[in-house]
Amino acid sequence: MSSLEELQQRLQRFESEHAVRTCMNRYMVLCDALDANTPLDELAGLFTRDAVWEGKGAKYAKSFGGYRGREAIRAMFATYMQPPAHFALNVHFLTSELIDVEGEQATGSWVMLQTSTFTNQASHLNAARLTVRFAFEEGQWRMAHFQTENLFGRPTSAWNSEAPLPVPTATTQQEQGELQ
Repeated sequence: MSSLEELQQRLQRFESEHAVRTCMNRYMVLCDALDANTPLDELAGLFTRDAVWEGKGAKYAKSFGGYRGREAIRAMFATYMQPPAHFALNVHFLTSELIDVEGEQATGSWVMLQTSTFTNQASHLNAARLTVRFAFEEGQWRMAHFQTENLFGRPTSAWNSEAPLPVPTATTQQEQGELQ
């Protein structure tokens, strides 16, 4: 194999990794704002036609179950989009990313932290391990098998507070010589 061919393969792998990361990012952005205005067709379109979405482990298998096929996954997300909105606040944080691309298949894993406040004002903190298989289908990278496995979860007090942030005042900073 020539150096040019090797470079082309490396470039393709990096571009595929970026597309996988973009797909996952868009999924999280849409999940952060699940309500009646969420573009459900776009959300469902992030999955292959025969995709699997499943909760893994005792807690998430019981809470979420599993869904096979883009239309079943679409219908599951539609349940979160009925008024009133399920979430008043929902933010997903992804870390510990690992993406491996082999041709038109890829696998990705992340650790996810999810902070949620529900419409009833109860709040919850969850951590999960995400293991996702991707496939290149219809000209784009899509999720083919999405697994979420709970690492821990607990109720907590509200995430958002109207209290002012505790920052030093300008007078205090000037007294300490930090402002010129």
